[in-house]
Amino acid sequence: MAEHQLGGIEPLKECGLHLGAVRRMFPMIGLAMTVLSKRHGRGKNKSGDGQGCDRVKWFPHSAYLGCHRYEVDPMAANCGSEHCQLMGPPQKPTLTRWQFLGILASVGITASAGYTLYDVAPWLNDDEYAGQNRRPWLKDVRGSVPQRELVRYATLAASGHNTQPWKFDLHENAIDLHPDFTRRLPVVDPVDRELWISLGCALENLIVAARASGLDTEIRYPESVDFIRIRLTPGTPRIDALFEAVALRQNTRSTFDGRMINPSDFERVQAVPLEPGIVLRFVSAPGDWNTVAEYVATGNISQFADRAFVAELMQWVRFNRREALATLDGLHSRCSGEPEVPRWLGQMVLSGMRPEKQARTDVAKLRSSSGVVVVGSSTDDKIAWVRTGQVYERLALTLTSLNIKSAFLNQPMEVPDIRRQFSSALGMGLALPQLLVRFGYADGLPQSLRRPVEDVIISSGKE
Repeated sequence: MAEHQLGGIEPLKECGLHLGAVRRMFPMIGLAMTVLSKRHGRGKNKSGDGQGCDRVKWFPHSAYLGCHRYEVDPMAANCGSEHCQLMGPPQKPTLTRWQFLGILASVGITASAGYTLYDVAPWLNDDEYAGQNRRPWLKDVRGSVPQRELVRYATLAASGHNTQPWKFDLHENAIDLHPDFTRRLPVVDPVDRELWISLGCALENLIVAARASGLDTEIRYPESVDFIRIRLTPGTPRIDALFEAVALRQNTRSTFDGRMINPSDFERVQAVPLEPGIVLRFVSAPGDWNTVAEYVATGNISQFADRAFVAELMQWVRFNRREALATLDGLHSRCSGEPEVPRWLGQMVLSGMRPEKQARTDVAKLRSSSGVVVVGSSTDDKIAWVRTGQVYERLALTLTSLNIKSAFLNQPMEVPDIRRQFSSALGMGLALPQLLVRFGYADGLPQSLRRPVEDVIISSGKE
C-alpha cells in the first residue's frame, strides 16, 4: 500500500509511530498532537501540485481519541491529482521521529517546570506565619501574661543555623531552659559552644519579656546542672526599647550600605551593659579591619573545603518556602536575600561552590558594614557561653532599636586553630573570641520562622 504525505510530511516507515497509538500511550501529549494536526492542515487536502482537491478531505476520527485521517468523498469528481490517483483505504497519520522527540521534549520541559513550581511554591505565605510568631502578646483573664507568652518571646532569639536548640519546662514560679541536643551541630559546633550561646540569647529575650510583664527574674546558671533556671517574682512592669525590638531583631545577611553610625547612637551601642567575664572589642583601626577580613576569608576557605561542613550546612538550609514551612526552622534562602530554588538545584550549587568565592562574598559584606565587634569571654565554659549569648542578644536588640542591622560572621571562631590565631592577631589578651558581629544600615529581609510554642515545652506546671 502506498504511503501518503501528511500535509507535506513524509512518514517514517521503519518508525511506525501512528498518531492514534501515540495518543493512547501518552494521553498527556494530546494538546501537543492537536496543535501539530492544526499546523499540518485540516479540511481540504492539498494535492501534490498545490491545487485544492474536493475529493480527498481531512476528517476527525473518533475511534482514535481525536486523531484525524483522510477520507474520500464519493460524490466529488476526481481532480486527477496524485492524491486522488493513489488514495487507497483510510490510513492512520504517522509522526516522524523528530516530531515525536520534539513532543516528548516539550512534555518534559513542561513537567519539569511544573515540578519546579510545585517545589518552590511561591503562593505559600511564610511571611504571614512569621508575623504570627511576632504578634503582640496575649494576656489571660486576670490581665497577666501567661508563661507560654514569655516562652514565645524567648524563641525569637538568635540560634546557630536557626536550629532553635531549646526546650522549656514550666513551673508555678519558674521556667527551666534546657538544651535540645537533638538539634546540635556536631561538625561546626562539636563541643556545643554555640548551642549554649543560643540558649543565652533565648534567656535574655525571656528576661526582657518578663520585665515588661511585671516579673523580676533570678537566674541560676548551668554550673552543676545542664539547664538554666529562671525564677519569677512579682515586680513592676517596665516596657523599654529592647522589648519592642524583640519581635523585629533579625540576622540580616545582606550587603550593608556603608554609611557611618550616628555618633550618639554608636555611644549607646558601646554602652551596652555586660555580664561578668564578657567583653566587647569594637574594631576601629584600618589594620584591625584588614585582620578581621583576612581571618573571615581563611575561616570560609577552611569550612567550605570540608565536605562534612557543607553536608551539615545543606541539612539546615531551606531552599524554598515549602521546605521552610514544613520544618519552621533552618536557614531559609529568602531570609538571606537569595533566590528560592528546588532542593536538588540548591544542593548542586552549594556543593559545587568554590571556597574562595564564598570567602570573597563574606569579606565584601564585612567591608560594606559600618562597624564590627568581637564578643569575648575570660573563660570557655557553659556559663561563659550562656553569658556571651545574653550580651550578644542585648547588643542586637540595642542595634535593632536604633534601626541598625547586624549579622554574624563567625567563621574565625568556628575553626579551633584559626580561633586561637584570631585572638592573638587582634590583641585580645586573655579574652577568648566567641562571636564576630558586623553592623550597619540595610533594608530588612524576610523574618525567619519559629516552631510553635507547644513544640518547645516539655512539661507545663501551674501558671
